[in-house]
Amino acid sequence: MKWEGNRESDNVEDRRGEGGGGGGGGFGFGGRSIGIGTIVIALVGSYVLGVSPLTILNMLSGGGGSVSTGQQAPSHAPPANDNVAKFVSTVLADTEDTWTELFRSQGGNYVKPKLVLFSGSTPTACGAGQSASGPFYCPGDQKVYIDLSFFKLMQDRFKVTGEFAEAYVIAHEVGHHVQNLMGVSGKVDQARQRSSESQANAMSVRLELQADCFAGVWAFHANQARSILENGDVETALNAATAIGDDALQRQSQGHVVPDSFTHGTSAQRVRWFSKGIESGQIAQCNTFEARQL
Repeated sequence: MKWEGNRESDNVEDRRGEGGGGGGGGFGFGGRSIGIGTIVIALVGSYVLGVSPLTILNMLSGGGGSVSTGQQAPSHAPPANDNVAKFVSTVLADTEDTWTELFRSQGGNYVKPKLVLFSGSTPTACGAGQSASGPFYCPGDQKVYIDLSFFKLMQDRFKVTGEFAEAYVIAHEVGHHVQNLMGVSGKVDQARQRSSESQANAMSVRLELQADCFAGVWAFHANQARSILENGDVETALNAATAIGDDALQRQSQGHVVPDSFTHGTSAQRVRWFSKGIESGQIAQCNTFEARQL
């Protein structure tokens, strides 16, 4: 992926090494924190706590819980010599440029999200954020949260490598921010509260697949404007989407799949919707909520 020398975003908060303040409260998802990293909690719970990853996935995707904002840690920019932070800042800037133009083309105004780097735990408007959750987006404060050690986890546990795969992770979370600005997330949360568990899970799948598609839309336009893609980059993102499909994760952790418990979509679905976004570059192609087949 070609990114060196491109603009870096100023909307990055570095809270690493500050102890956070999340305490032992875990995640209170009153603001429904949603993200690609929820699957990591399931695996950690399975390996460390002896809890079924399926149980944890259902808990995290079920909404509810109390909102605990905590005391926000002081924010500062990451150090200039931190190459991984520089990469993340550059990808964030690229999403800013892309979505600003896309919103403008449709008569809208794109509000840029903050991206918070943290380690251990950190307070959020959706509760205490933990590193074990992986990257996630909190609509309550319109911030993307990421512990950069997640990228090593992708390599070690999921066997996924490549900078564009990491960029896909960030773009997916920014996709949730786009959904929040469009009012999609709020409507889905309201509908989920009136639904059964299996129906609520099915809505979550459509929400996550749309974020995958939005990540593809970003990649399409970023590549057209700045030629960021190199040979093999798209394949690394597709490998990431495949590795974190609900069916793949359930087979890995428990040896069988339970479709009614899916909250993010199967490997094939995640690949399909990311591909649809990166091939078309059209927001309209990402309407997972009216799609008959996911």
